Amino acid sequence: MSNVALPIALLQIGTKSGPISGSISSMLLDADPITKAVLVLLTGLSLMSWGIMFSKWRAFRVAEVNGRAFERDFERARGIDEAVAMSQRAKPSAFTAVLDRAVRFLAATRPALGATTDRTARLSGSQVEALRLVLDAESGKESETLGQFIPWLATVGSVSPLIGLFGTVLGVISAFTGIAEKGSGNIGVVAPGIAIALTSTAAALAVAIPAAFAYNMFAARLNRFDNALEGFGSELIALMVSEGRI
Repeated sequence: MSNVALPIALLQIGTKSGPISGSISSMLLDADPITKAVLVLLTGLSLMSWGIMFSKWRAFRVAEVNGRAFERDFERARGIDEAVAMSQRAKPSAFTAVLDRAVRFLAATRPALGATTDRTARLSGSQVEALRLVLDAESGKESETLGQFIPWLATVGSVSPLIGLFGTVLGVISAFTGIAEKGSGNIGVVAPGIAIALTSTAAALAVAIPAAFAYNMFAARLNRFDNALEGFGSELIALMVSEGRI
């Protein structure tokens, strides 16, 4: 069963031979409002985290596939103009965006070192440093866009167990309050409340574990993607050097 549906399923699954009061669903329906609110909140967090996971998985897949395809073409480029022509034929990606930003910078920047009989006009050291900063900024922007909402997975992974523990503690308090009111410590009085309390913890773990796992996985992929963009910026400057622009 999917972890997404577990908090809901805990409200629906019944036991054929429940020793206490029939099914789990009937016990949950009789639970106090706070326990129900905790389970509803956990269900919402689960749906949100799985939505982010599927969305980010697709976004990373598209970004990595398109990026690798353009990088393979870029390695064959002999100059910036040829690289630009390749980017216009390629599918949009963070790498084509970085190249486009570099081209716009070159178009708006007048070379500080004028052309001579020995060489063409070139950018000065300070202009190259400015270009490096521009490329880093564009790379950071693309990485930030790709990594949007990933921190929410970490939040869900860390907060859900605390929410579940909160529901469990309140459930145990409610169970012992029921014992005090009925004046009996019979298992039939204690067990339903304890079972409902533990359900909150189980539901919280079912929400937190996938979210924490997905956060670590996407954070690692985002770090590799950011390094790839940084390396592409260096290759772009190296191509300008070999072409005589720098």
